[in-house]
Amino acid sequence: MNAARDERKSLSRVPPRSLTVLALAFVGLTASFMFTLIVPLQADLPAVLGESREDTAWVVTITMLVSATITPIVGRLGDMFGKRRIVLILVGILILGSVIAALSTGIIGIIIGRGMQGGGMGVIPLGIAIMRDVLPPEKLGTAVALMSATMGIGGSLGLPLAAYIAEAADFHMLFWLAAGLGVISLLLVWRLVPEDVLRFPGRVDFIGAIGLAAGMTGILLMLSRGAGWGWSSALTLGCGIGGIVIMLLWGWYQMRAKEPLLNLRIVARRSVLFTNIAALCMGFALFSSNVTFPQMLELPVETGSGFGLSMLGAAWVVMPSGITMLLIAPISGWLERTIGPRIMAIIGTSFIMISYLFVLVFSSEIWHILMANLLIGVGIGFSFAAMPIIIMRSVPTQETGASNGVNSLFRNVGSATGSAVMGGVLAAVSTTYEGAIVPTRAAFDICFWLAIVVAAAAVMLTVMVPKRITLDPHPSIPESRL
Repeated sequence: MNAARDERKSLSRVPPRSLTVLALAFVGLTASFMFTLIVPLQADLPAVLGESREDTAWVVTITMLVSATITPIVGRLGDMFGKRRIVLILVGILILGSVIAALSTGIIGIIIGRGMQGGGMGVIPLGIAIMRDVLPPEKLGTAVALMSATMGIGGSLGLPLAAYIAEAADFHMLFWLAAGLGVISLLLVWRLVPEDVLRFPGRVDFIGAIGLAAGMTGILLMLSRGAGWGWSSALTLGCGIGGIVIMLLWGWYQMRAKEPLLNLRIVARRSVLFTNIAALCMGFALFSSNVTFPQMLELPVETGSGFGLSMLGAAWVVMPSGITMLLIAPISGWLERTIGPRIMAIIGTSFIMISYLFVLVFSSEIWHILMANLLIGVGIGFSFAAMPIIIMRSVPTQETGASNGVNSLFRNVGSATGSAVMGGVLAAVSTTYEGAIVPTRAAFDICFWLAIVVAAAAVMLTVMVPKRITLDPHPSIPESRL
């Protein structure tokens, strides 16, 4: 009788699943907002901080580096020690980093704080893994679509807010805002996300974690800082070649370790491998628009390639893509159940290719850019919703967190590559306007062609994903109140 009473009491403490999904989605929005938090200030940071442009670039670069290297590691830790616990730790680190940056007047403290904020991105793959643990299959698609879309929604919706605060107040207010969002996220996870029902204890592969972090840091430094350092410089080549060598040694070690950080045999499965490479392409496509569209919107009309909008005006044009991702989340869930995640991924990647074809032909009016961005929102929404489902149907339950972390890693590498390539093209194919170097119309066309090619590769990769993928069964918390 006591056991039955304890079980009923335990179930009474389980929050409604709908609230769990909303809490995790809010945390995902908060984490993704960290990427665009400082974007409106990039051009002004050297003057504001009194540092060189090369040094202030680290305020943006460090967030991406930490995010990319930490997601697979925390995914594995979540599988071992509890995903909810690791999410709480990551949000706590995000809050602490935000406070450090808010209180700092020099660049060192801000870079440290921004790096800690980047660690928060690990909550998104962990949140998706939590949803797999607590939701029945018929509810999983919509929830994962919403959580996956937060990677784009947070950036799109946060951009005009960050732009407004940057124009109207001291830039430290951006970090206080981030800290406040982090506190709300911490409370929501604490109250509305249940304790883990699935844990798979094991040994922490410290060598594997250090090797992955070192290798990815070298590669990402080459991609993100190569344009500033010079692509043929010793520093750029050293980071790139060193990172690749470390990753090869890391892969050799992971294949022989008794309890590896990542099971590369699972990562090499056809469905997982093709999905991850497609995710890299989609990250490239997403950040291609993030780099090109705002610059095109803000460049003076007299340059022949811009529309002369203010920073805030450009942010309002870019923002609707995030709203589109939010609105299509329920549709994504329905499509996943109706036609399957593979077909949905094909549709999403096709939308991305169509959007860049559209803007390549039609880009003479502001509404053309808006329409292309909306199409990108649809494509990213569908593809980002489908990819985690394909991954989770292809891996054992005990590998869910780590495998979703690897998928996020591929997206981050694609984003860094897209940002570096687009930035390099816009800088190389440029002209002089009132003493400043500005991209030409031809530079934007080259960027759009590159995005089309990468999006076409993503379409082919999703077509190559096997049609038959079975979902690994998993326990679910009973008495759903969704």
